[in-house]
Amino acid sequence: MILVAIVAELMEEYTVLLCRLVEHLFHEAPFPRRIRFLILSSLP
Repeated sequence: MILVAIVAELMEEYTVLLCRLVEHLFHEAPFPRRIRFLILSSLP
């Protein structure tokens, strides 16, 4: 049970990190606004 909690916590941190990275990439990359909106809205 402790292992499950650790894995869940790691996944949560990884997801947050991934979201930040994706967000940073989108702010840097010159994507058209509509495509950026579509991709961001499709994220959970």
